[in-house]
This record gives sequence, C-alpha cells and structure tokens, in this order.
Amino acid sequence: MSKIVVVGSCNIDITVECDRWVHPGETIFGNRLTVSPGGKGANQAVAAARLGADVMMVGCIGDDVYGQLVLKALKENNVDSTYVKVLPGENSGTAHITVAEDDNTIIVIKAANDLVSPALIDEAWDDISKADMVLLQHEIPAATNAYVIEKCAAHGVPVLLNPAPVAPVPQALLDKITYLTPNEHEAATLFAGKGKADILDQNQGKVIMTLGSKGVAYAEKGQVITVPGFKVKPVDTTGAGDTFNGAFAVARANGKSMQESISFANAAAALSVQKLGAQGGMPYLHEVEEMLK
Repeated sequence: MSKIVVVGSCNIDITVECDRWVHPGETIFGNRLTVSPGGKGANQAVAAARLGADVMMVGCIGDDVYGQLVLKALKENNVDSTYVKVLPGENSGTAHITVAEDDNTIIVIKAANDLVSPALIDEAWDDISKADMVLLQHEIPAATNAYVIEKCAAHGVPVLLNPAPVAPVPQALLDKITYLTPNEHEAATLFAGKGKADILDQNQGKVIMTLGSKGVAYAEKGQVITVPGFKVKPVDTTGAGDTFNGAFAVARANGKSMQESISFANAAAALSVQKLGAQGGMPYLHEVEEMLK
C-alpha cells in the first residue's frame, strides 16, 4: 500500500444557493444551505484514501465546531489526523460559497491554515520522511511549503505541488519539486512569457498541465503527450482538481507509468463531478477501475 502525506489546508465549505445574485444593501431568501468539509489539502487526502492509499494529513484547525467536522470527515475516510493540530482560540478555515445563475463566488478565510508552520513539519517529519509522495497546495504559508520542499529534496522524498490558488514559486524550488500540476492559467503565471509547448518541453516528466475538457498534457522524450479526459455530464465540479491530484499521486506511488497515472486520475476526476460536494463525490478504487475498463 502506498503511503501519501498531504501537508495543507483543512476547511469547511459553507454554500448558499440562490435564484439570483444579491445586490449591495439587499436581503433576499436563499434556497439551500450546505455545510461540508473541504480545503484543498483535506480534499486531496480524502481522494487518495478512498483510492486505497495509506494517507496522513498534516495541517491546523481551530478549537471550534468546524474543526470537529473536519476531524470527523478525515476519520470517516480513514485519513490519519495525528498531525492535524487543534489550535486553542483560533477559528478553522472556511470557504463561503454563493451559487446563483449557474455561477459561484467564493470567499476563503484562511484562519488556522495560515498557522501551519515549519515547527509542525519537524514534529511530523518521521512520518513525512517515509512517504512515497508528499502533496502540497497554496492554501498554507509559502514559507512552510518551501520548508517541506527543501527538506524532502534533501532526503529524496518525492513532492507533488498543486499550485492553486496560483502564487509565484521561485525557480530554485520548482527545480526541487518532483511533479507540478498547474492548469493553463496557473502555468502561464508560473512560467511568464512561455507558451504551453515550451513549458512542457523544458519541464519534461515534471509539469502535468490540466487542460479542462481537452484532457491533460505532459512531455517526455522530447514529445508532448495529451491524455484525453472522459466525457461525462457534470453535476458539481468542486473538488475535481483535488481528486485528480490525489488520484495521480496514488497511481504514481504505486508504480504506474505517467500515462497510466494520468488516465487513472482523469477517470477519478470524471467520477467526482457527477455528485454534489467536494469530498462527497470522490470515488472509491473499484469505481475508477470499473471506469477504466
């Protein structure tokens, strides 16, 4: 069984559904309120655990009711939360989502996620050092991500960085990452002034670029390869990227080739968008295997 460690954010998503957008100073009635576990880190941990990996989450939550919901969701999905620190007097991270007129707006309050520190990495290092893959995203401090990347590189531990929400990453750190999974917009920000082909060619076997409905592209042996996605009717695309990252990490840690790993991740992501909720829609291993048949 592959061992995956996710260092990242744990949130609660608070989603309000309305018929139309509310104007400043106006009060309207909404249709439905949904409170569900989220955060890119916790999402990727749940995705990997449902696909059969031994997963550990490293992060921070507040000593509030939302923090308890985060822990409950991790436990229900067999994610080891030994190093999910409960911080007294702090709020847990939240995402406040409004869905109206076939679109959404999201306000994220980082709260406890902003307190994931290098000291916590040191505390969890014995487990992190044994991982087949460490997953990172951009919802915790950049300095902590840098610390994880440097430390893993020094000890030969593979690291996957999902650079979302997009933020600059120094070239010296990009050189030490094993896998980078930007979408086209994120790639354009990280590699300013370079086109898709150049980015992939100059980062062969490292950059795995998601292209939405067009699939996923990477380069090896001087060739750009595009792995097609699966055609499905989406119900809720929240968490599809997190499912892709968790699934790719599991497949790669289990020794599958790049192409096989991307196909596996594409199938998992396609299954995830057919149900509501970031974590609620994440598939189990048997479902992905069935889709790949």
